[in-house]
Amino acid sequence: MAFDAGMLYAVLNEIKENVLGLRVEKVHQPTKDEIVLLMRGRRLSVNLGSVCPRIALTELVKDNPQAPPMFCMLLRKHLCGAVLESVAQCGFDRVARLAFRGVDEMGYLSVKHLYAELMGKYSNLVLTDEQDKIIAVAKPIDFSDSEIRQLLPGLTYAPPPLQEKDDPLTVTKERFFALAAAYPRERSAVRFLTDSFLGTATVCAREIVFRAAGATDAALGDTSPEGLWQAFSARFSRLISGQNCPQITRNAEGEPIAFGYDVYTHLEGCIAERTESFGALFDLYFGERDRIERIHSRAADLLRLVSHTESRLTKKLALQKDELADSERAEEYRRMGEFITAELYRLKRGATSFTATDYSTDPPTSVTVPLDGRLSPSANAQRYFKLYRKAKTAREMLATQIALSERELIYIQSVAAFLSRAETEADLLELREELALAGYGARMKKYAPQKTKKSKPLEFVSPSGYRVLCGKNNLQNEQLTFRVAGKGDLWFHAKGIPGSHVILICDGAEPPEEDYTFAATVAAEHSSATADPVAVDYTRVKNVKKPPAAKPGYVTYKTNYTAFVSMKNKK
Repeated sequence: MAFDAGMLYAVLNEIKENVLGLRVEKVHQPTKDEIVLLMRGRRLSVNLGSVCPRIALTELVKDNPQAPPMFCMLLRKHLCGAVLESVAQCGFDRVARLAFRGVDEMGYLSVKHLYAELMGKYSNLVLTDEQDKIIAVAKPIDFSDSEIRQLLPGLTYAPPPLQEKDDPLTVTKERFFALAAAYPRERSAVRFLTDSFLGTATVCAREIVFRAAGATDAALGDTSPEGLWQAFSARFSRLISGQNCPQITRNAEGEPIAFGYDVYTHLEGCIAERTESFGALFDLYFGERDRIERIHSRAADLLRLVSHTESRLTKKLALQKDELADSERAEEYRRMGEFITAELYRLKRGATSFTATDYSTDPPTSVTVPLDGRLSPSANAQRYFKLYRKAKTAREMLATQIALSERELIYIQSVAAFLSRAETEADLLELREELALAGYGARMKKYAPQKTKKSKPLEFVSPSGYRVLCGKNNLQNEQLTFRVAGKGDLWFHAKGIPGSHVILICDGAEPPEEDYTFAATVAAEHSSATADPVAVDYTRVKNVKKPPAAKPGYVTYKTNYTAFVSMKNKK
């Protein structure tokens, strides 16, 4: 997996074919590491994340922050209305230059350059004028960061210095052989390729060596120079001619492990999945991971709150259950007090124990009663009766407290499940509102109620055409169950685990069996279930009740049935 110079070369060709000559209509910055340019319905994304920085067309629509960052505002000022005039790669390196022609604030024609440096943790995005004077930088670099190269507004932009390696797109056969002859023969052929040629990722070098020698770990001395050249030149000839195969490589479990612009034959036991474009490739490969990272970034305080609360409640429940186990000795304390009372006439101060006869058993048994030698016999009896009353009261109170703690833990686990499936900023805002209503507002950093457009519940259509609604948080669950659904509609929920309320709108009718299965499957897929099959309870909405003062989303129900379904689309 690598977005190397060869991948950038292929992606830029795709960008040229699709958006060259189009006007920039909008500029968005959904996250601090991503810029999206909208051009006549096409979205050009530049991602500066340290894991895999990239530039590509995308179909994914992401929520934007309510207040755009300053860098985004500067890009809007200089690029909105401008036409993408040219796209080029700076040498055979991971730097792309996009030239935009537009009109400045004085009404004169002007050219702006947008440099995308896609180099891991050093990735950056730089906006310059026609003379490459820097206007704005996504990640400014001053003298304290680097003495060699600074990126600050007002300075002249210079691309990162190229390494002292050959360009694989222009190298000749004679030069290739000369480099191979000068390289240590005992070192691997893969290392030779990565050390000698610009922008060649290790995974690409392994593929070239595998095609030439049949193994990825072959030494350069054991590899035919002619065979290595043929595999090398064939790969880059296909890249130059545009014969690219954007594809994802999956392992035996179906998990994506690599992507590229050519086939990887050296990855044994893997399956290659070709995509229609590089944009579709990155949407498929990074879409879910980016969503999770975006949620983690914007909901870091919620994740900490939920995690810490769940941990606290788990420890609290363990302590309460230990105390409840201790309170089970209440009857033992009572019996000890009664034994002492019955034997007061023969007990003396200072005794540490005595043997009493328990006549409640058949036959009677002898019981050793411990005493506190510092207390009188009557005081020892009162101590045991006091322990009895305390244990009895604790047993009654702990049963109530344990029930409350378990209910709160279930609620927090449901919030955690909904948080893991949140997709938009509106989803996060509703979860914040829900936690505030549940009494956790003081624990959320700088929480303040906001008037925002509410997100809508998920909606599906059953095989017979019935509407199926699915809540995305506990507030939506309550809204669907007690306000949207009718008394005769059907209610579904995964049995005994956090999940969404699912409503099958049928107005009291009896839907076909496949509709029951469809709605139950939706409930299973939108729950925290991990094992197949999943037990899903269902009943009419009229049988679902909310206890007074219960947490959002907590309900009780009766007269229900249970179905077992498979999670076909569970991620």
